[in-house]
This record gives sequence, C-alpha cells and structure tokens, in this order.
Amino acid sequence: MPNFAAMSLSRWVFNKAGWKYEGGLPAGVRKCVLVAAPHTSNWDFVVARLVFNFLGVNVRMLIKKEAFFWPFGYFLKKMGGLPIDRSKNNRAVDQIAELFNKHDDLIILFTPEGTRRYAPKWKRGFYFAAQEANVPIVLGYVDYGAKIGGIVQEAFHITGDVDADIERIKEFYKDYRGYNPDWGVK
Repeated sequence: MPNFAAMSLSRWVFNKAGWKYEGGLPAGVRKCVLVAAPHTSNWDFVVARLVFNFLGVNVRMLIKKEAFFWPFGYFLKKMGGLPIDRSKNNRAVDQIAELFNKHDDLIILFTPEGTRRYAPKWKRGFYFAAQEANVPIVLGYVDYGAKIGGIVQEAFHITGDVDADIERIKEFYKDYRGYNPDWGVK
C-alpha cells in the first residue's frame, strides 16, 4: 500500500528541484527485484528512493541483521529495511526467496554495482535472488543529466544465461547519468 505522506513529500521535493518522473511498476507485478542504477553516490539512492515513493512503490531494502538494534532497528524497519543474516552458513539468496514466499506483495531494492564508484563487474545476488524466488526483475533509474527518474513499465524476465542477461540490463543503463557521471554504467 502506498505511503501517501512519502508520496506527497517526494512530489514536493521533486517539484522544487525541477525533477520529473516517469513510469511505474509493470501491470500485475506485486513481487519483484527492483534494480536501481546508476549508483555513483548516496544522492543517487536518495533520489531513486524519492522516485519510488512518488510512484507509490513500497520498496524494501536488505540490511544486515546486526544493524537492527534498539533504537535504530525501529527506524530501519519503518524505512523499509529487512534484516538479513550475511554469515557464511546462511545463503542470502535462500533467505531472500523465503521472504518472497512469505509476502503477497514484496519489492526488494538492489544496487548491483555494489559500490558507489565505477564497477565494471556487477554483483550477481540480485539476479540469483530473482531466479530462486521466481520473480521478475524491474529496472528503476535516475538521470541527473535529464533530471528524471523512473521505473520501466515492462518486467525483465531472466533467461538463465546470467552473463548475457546482466549485460542486457547494463546496456539499458548506459545512457543514464548518476550524480558522479564518470562512475556510471559503461
């Protein structure tokens, strides 16, 4: 369910900053892995989060379980945080698939670059999580050059060819500029 206070605040911030938004979740998609790129600065994340709020998308984020201590745990959960056990004996992909199985509606945000600097090789956890949970990948973006952010309204369905699929996803993002354009997707 959309958070109307977050949507209103996001709309106000976007209007004041001169940004535009476009798209939304693909029709009928209630569960997905939402990829956000480029991720060249913490500001990219902030703007992407504003876009998703504005579009009424209740995004959840994976955060190591150790961060959920009082009083911060309460705020992390309110911001969409989901605790995950990253110890070696617990496969994160299995935990994510279990989260998807437990919820009727779940959109988990991933930044596959894994860093705010240029990363020629992306982390693959987002892909394997979508594959294991049998959910589509949806592409969200920000573009500082055009001052626009959005979500592609067509889901990306994986083929099983990890390298080819990730290259196709990266190709989509090549024309979008993050806060630090030199560190974007190439």
